[in-house]
Amino acid sequence: MNRRFFMLFFVLVFTLALAACTDDSNVDEAVEENSSEEETSENAEGEGTGSGGDLTVAMMDDAVTLDPHGSNDSASAQVRRNIYETLVHQEVDMALAPGLAEEWKATEDDVWNFTLREGTTFHNGSEFTAEDVKATLDRVRDTAVASEVAFLFEMISDVEVVGDYEVNLHTEYPFAPLPSHLAHNTAGIMSKELIDQDYQSALDEGGVDMTVEEYYALREEGGSDYEDIAERISEHTGNVIGSEADGTNHLMFESRAPGDNTVLQKFEDFQGGERNFETVTFRVIPENGARMAELETGGIQVAGDVDSTSAVRVEEGEDTELVEQESVRMSYLGFNTEKEPFDDVRVRQAISYAIDRDEIISGVYDDMGIKADGPLAPDVWGHDENLEGVEYDMERAKELLAETDVADGFETTIWVDEDPQIVDTAVYIQEKLSELNIDVQVEQFEWGAYLDRTAQGDHEMFILGWTTVTADADYGLYALFHSNSHGATGNRSFYTNEEVDTLLDEGRTEPDEDARFEAYSQAQEILIEEAPAAYLFHTNFAIGVNSSQVSGVDLDPVGNIRLENVSFN
Repeated sequence: MNRRFFMLFFVLVFTLALAACTDDSNVDEAVEENSSEEETSENAEGEGTGSGGDLTVAMMDDAVTLDPHGSNDSASAQVRRNIYETLVHQEVDMALAPGLAEEWKATEDDVWNFTLREGTTFHNGSEFTAEDVKATLDRVRDTAVASEVAFLFEMISDVEVVGDYEVNLHTEYPFAPLPSHLAHNTAGIMSKELIDQDYQSALDEGGVDMTVEEYYALREEGGSDYEDIAERISEHTGNVIGSEADGTNHLMFESRAPGDNTVLQKFEDFQGGERNFETVTFRVIPENGARMAELETGGIQVAGDVDSTSAVRVEEGEDTELVEQESVRMSYLGFNTEKEPFDDVRVRQAISYAIDRDEIISGVYDDMGIKADGPLAPDVWGHDENLEGVEYDMERAKELLAETDVADGFETTIWVDEDPQIVDTAVYIQEKLSELNIDVQVEQFEWGAYLDRTAQGDHEMFILGWTTVTADADYGLYALFHSNSHGATGNRSFYTNEEVDTLLDEGRTEPDEDARFEAYSQAQEILIEEAPAAYLFHTNFAIGVNSSQVSGVDLDPVGNIRLENVSFN
């Protein structure tokens, strides 16, 4: 099915289905306005020298929070990874390398030893030591923080400070992918000084007459007194960290205007090598056309989230360059398995069979991606290439639905965010499901509200993506499908299967790699059969670069824009 057919198809269907669609009708106006506010070239000092410039990166979505433990979204990760360093660093090719830890090893099945880098300072000037590691990892596991990324670190039972630059991480069970988890952006190390300030502020706001040291002692003891205090301060944790980020990476926080921009400035005492920029501004420009126009005119140097429609425009631009990367991301149509009729596996299977994934990839994404056979991308460790995914088969879909209590069809909704290609995908699915007499309404939400409401389980169907950031099956499956992960952690399908839980628990605790792989293979087989989600595709990531102004911008399979090697032309 060609692109022209799809465009006509979407115009006809979407006009009827969704009144509040995002468009680019005011692109020229937006560009003119933005150009009047900013000089196209603010880099006079750096022109011709390769350094000293002010870099602007435009993103579709705004960061939710600068608190590493406050969210697990890609927009926040893009900003935070430039502020905080992790113990283990993930290279552009996903390989693990020394970060704030110079080396690490498993000294026992349930103990990992980390030797830390010396001579490192935080942006506030304090020295980085093992105490900062302990404070950070203790905080993310604190029930008062109620972090949606706690699942990444819940296996850690104790952070033992061995010396100023050495820690032992004790785990409740053998956990092979721990170094990969510690490379995740939410494992960014914060200064203990900032963490102390955040807790003291929360205690004060919660009306608790207690010092932060007393709170830590109470937390160590546990029990009902701790649980009571944790509940009282929970809504106030993160207020300081969210607005006063303090890490050790190459950029330090300068200012933030929520919904508009976040400005970071070069950290002069960064240990990881020289950087060729003075500031980096992350601007929020939701409309694709506006982002591309700004890129072409030089209002921004890097455009994130380049969709397939804009990719050709960037490729053919005189001063623009497309950087494309195969990804470890899986896009899926999720079902709320706790709501009728999606609690019936046959309904979920029928919908999955009714979707032609190849048509979506070619018609919506212009072949920038591959079909998903299951929940893991091919480059993720644990992906079983021998498993067979669901093929498009409308007749089989009709047979399955005929066996259910909704054989004559039903009314439902698909929730989407503001990404135009996700909206187009939803409209395509809407039309295909009409062949099953399923009347679908497409409802669109702002990104933050979308995450909040799907975490609460208010939805019926939804389209979302999950990037296996660690490149390990544990992260790609546990968060999305384990019953412990319902809601904001990732399991927005609210799927529960005891056998899957057992296999995923085995996969993360089994030290033998072959046994781990077998557990994940069995889990994937069940997840394909039970269809808590219809696995759609693994899209390619793409960004645009104004090549007349800058070079050296990289993009990794996680979708992170890497600025380490940026230089100004």
